[in-house]
Amino acid sequence: MIEVEGISKKYNSVLAVDNISFEVKKGEVVGFLGPNGAGKTTTLRILTGYFPPTQGRCKIAGYDIEENPVEAKKHVGYLPENNPLYHEMKVVEYLEFAGRLRGVEDLWKRIKEVVEICRIQEVVKKSIGELSKGYKQRVGLAQAILHQPDILIMDEPTEGLDPNQVVEVRELIKELGKEKTVLLSTHRLSEVEVTCERIIIINRGRIVADGSREELHQMWEGKEVVEVEIKGESEQVYEKLKSDPIIRNVKIKNKTPTFISVEIEAETDPRERVYELCVSNSWTLVELHRQRVSLESVFRELTQ
Repeated sequence: MIEVEGISKKYNSVLAVDNISFEVKKGEVVGFLGPNGAGKTTTLRILTGYFPPTQGRCKIAGYDIEENPVEAKKHVGYLPENNPLYHEMKVVEYLEFAGRLRGVEDLWKRIKEVVEICRIQEVVKKSIGELSKGYKQRVGLAQAILHQPDILIMDEPTEGLDPNQVVEVRELIKELGKEKTVLLSTHRLSEVEVTCERIIIINRGRIVADGSREELHQMWEGKEVVEVEIKGESEQVYEKLKSDPIIRNVKIKNKTPTFISVEIEAETDPRERVYELCVSNSWTLVELHRQRVSLESVFRELTQ
């Protein structure tokens, strides 16, 4: 549904997006993740035809966004980061306005449907300027799906919302993802963990990772850390741990003559080996804790 081939975007001397390529297939819910300034918004603006790339091309539902912009945009619902609403309009007036611009057939029936989908029945006759940020985001989503697009592109949809509003918008996105191809741009790790099946990480304009959460974790296998506290002669414990062929790295956290606390890195799970060393050397194993690699750890490794 979305095909990106070698897209770059340059602003004067600044290269915001640097030769990126990816594809989003029908029915996928994909998180486009990166720190602020990574190139996320620029990429989405290119995909939605807001402005052209410096080089490369992208297709939406088979249509080149530059060669066939009208046809391509018929298939896209877009919620920008700064939701461009007309605050002086009532919600129903705004949806009617957006629907007429889109040429939506049986418009009032469709307005009623999106009002129910986005759960904005209570505010449909209110002026947009009176609404909370959460309701404004819902109105923006209602506008984005009004013409029943195949593809939904959203840029930071929960930015500025309170915790309750964040949960509500996330649930709405998950519901929409059952029927549509979704590309969700955010810098929030929690956002993609609960809503997305696949994650694309972009940093400094380039894609640095692309895969499911499990696949991203596998990229850093061997970087799992085991924290160990051992009662015994600390110098002897440290030297034996450091020289063991299974253990790759030992970092001292705390140390006394008869006690040592360390972090251990290994290619394979080292817990059994640590236990064996403790038994064979008559050390007391006080604590052993395995730290699994989190998405946050992967993200930090890739974007620092």
